[in-house]
Amino acid sequence: MTDSQQHYLLIVNGKSSGNPALREAVEEQRKTGMHITVRSTWEGGDAAEFAAQAVELGASRVIACGGDGTVNEVVNGLMRIAHDQRPALGIVPLGSANDFATSLGLPLEPGPALAATRELSSAPIDVVRMTAESGAKKTTSYYINMTTCGFGAEITSSTPKMLKRMLGGGAYSLMGALKAWRHRSYRGTLHWGGQEEDALLLLLALGNGRQSGGGQVLAPRAKLDDGRLDVLLVKDFSSVSELPTLLGELQRFPAEGRYVRYFTVNQLSVTTQQDEEPWPLTLDGEARRYERFCVDVVPLALKVLLPEGCSLLSANDRH
Repeated sequence: MTDSQQHYLLIVNGKSSGNPALREAVEEQRKTGMHITVRSTWEGGDAAEFAAQAVELGASRVIACGGDGTVNEVVNGLMRIAHDQRPALGIVPLGSANDFATSLGLPLEPGPALAATRELSSAPIDVVRMTAESGAKKTTSYYINMTTCGFGAEITSSTPKMLKRMLGGGAYSLMGALKAWRHRSYRGTLHWGGQEEDALLLLLALGNGRQSGGGQVLAPRAKLDDGRLDVLLVKDFSSVSELPTLLGELQRFPAEGRYVRYFTVNQLSVTTQQDEEPWPLTLDGEARRYERFCVDVVPLALKVLLPEGCSLLSANDRH
């Protein structure tokens, strides 16, 4: 399909709908012949609904205009569409962290980012499915970047949005340093690949992509198209004197360290201790709490507009 035949559905986070740079970019691209339909969200769930209606609207490409949470919601809407009809996903980053767009190497300003969606080729990537329970409620959702559980999720959900915008990734590091003095651990049972392990964790990260929390690289070897999920386990520590060892291991991501373990799976499930509160989670930056959850990889489920040579694709691995 040539560019003149493409129909772009822009799904804009309502908080950014008045963004002057975005409005200017849309006007400029329309002048050059780009066929654009714009939908702006009003409340939670709107982005997913708009994305699910993309085929009915005749859209061949759906562009998420917002932060990681908006991208996540759009992905969940696209996953409602049959695979052979599912439009490609593009991103115009407008959030405070923009972890996924940053790791892909996409332009971070609205004008260049929107212009790029006309030039970039689409490539299929894996999508991660999460089936979760909290009380009697069961849910199924999807993500493409990362889920963090426990301490990391607590930091993300408790960092004020204004602080995120002012300090970027530094806001998360600051909150992390403050919480380290009063941190809590999370008890649960993990199942993967025929293994079962009772764990006392500080952090669990499940990465399809590489970074979360405003630039924190938690899955440095992750690929978006390898059918695998990169798992980072950070075990609890008992005193501040142990922090240097823990932080040192986080620089190396060993397969079997004293505090840090890093490995890959295609499926993993977690059951929290019955006497514990549901674990705090973030799915692509969106806060949740679950007692039990299972993640598994849906291989090559979604086409995404990516820069040429994107390092998160196995096909571009030079090793």
